[in-house]
Amino acid sequence: MRFPIPIGLSTASVYPQNTEAAFAYANELGYDGVELMVWGEAVSQDIPQVARLSQKYQVPVLSVHAPCLLISQRVWGRDPKAKLARSVRAAEELGASTVVVHPPFRWQRDYVAAFDDLVAELESTSDVSVAVENMFPMRADRLFGGGTRPAQRMAQRGGGPGVSASAFGKPIDPTAVGYDNYTLDLSHVATAGDDALAMADRMGRGLKHLHLTDGTGAAHDEHLIPGDGTQPCIEVCRRLAESDFDGAVVLEVHTSGAKTKNDRAAMLARSLEFARTHLNRDR
Repeated sequence: MRFPIPIGLSTASVYPQNTEAAFAYANELGYDGVELMVWGEAVSQDIPQVARLSQKYQVPVLSVHAPCLLISQRVWGRDPKAKLARSVRAAEELGASTVVVHPPFRWQRDYVAAFDDLVAELESTSDVSVAVENMFPMRADRLFGGGTRPAQRMAQRGGGPGVSASAFGKPIDPTAVGYDNYTLDLSHVATAGDDALAMADRMGRGLKHLHLTDGTGAAHDEHLIPGDGTQPCIEVCRRLAESDFDGAVVLEVHTSGAKTKNDRAAMLARSLEFARTHLNRDR
């Protein structure tokens, strides 16, 4: 029997509001849980406080996003290996099944060398899946203006980001290395100029976690509401719904352009409706 796919809300999706606001939106709108983004906000780093918020709003934590963004390099210390291990412990404490992690940055040489073995070791000693996320390169066309122009140039080239460089010490497509568990992020796919369906195929049964979002192929990471970009969001969702996928889907969308809290709630409600519609296993 295939169970309904849980649909969560990333706490990053309510920025510039805070972690507690994400729990409140998730409760109000009917999300199945949240993904905790651990970053600069103090509450996001305080796991006992997050547990209290989960209890207060009766919203479980489905996954923990390790503090591996550029803006969170000093969160939980400077040792990225220790931070990943701490993220797994946090997931265990919160009852979350998955930790989302980016590949190491190029300049984190010790972490790059240790990363593959560390991921395997953490998974061997825990029931938590460490799902390595696909990323994107720094694109030269970002220097020539924003908006839709970079996406149009990429489309004219027939796909691919053109001149670019990776900040990561591992491939931006984690299937090039091979891990037991993956996170597929559709906005990152768009910026990298990759094929989302082909990447999902490469991830295979290792696809444990989906960041449901969208992009147009612009040179920056857009994280649009699904359906507002050019990615095959519906097709990806239907594939998961029709498969034995037993992970979670998390809406990781930018709502910072919302003028009011009601506007943000409407954006998050629209995202959830999209997910519920296309991940429905009863169709």
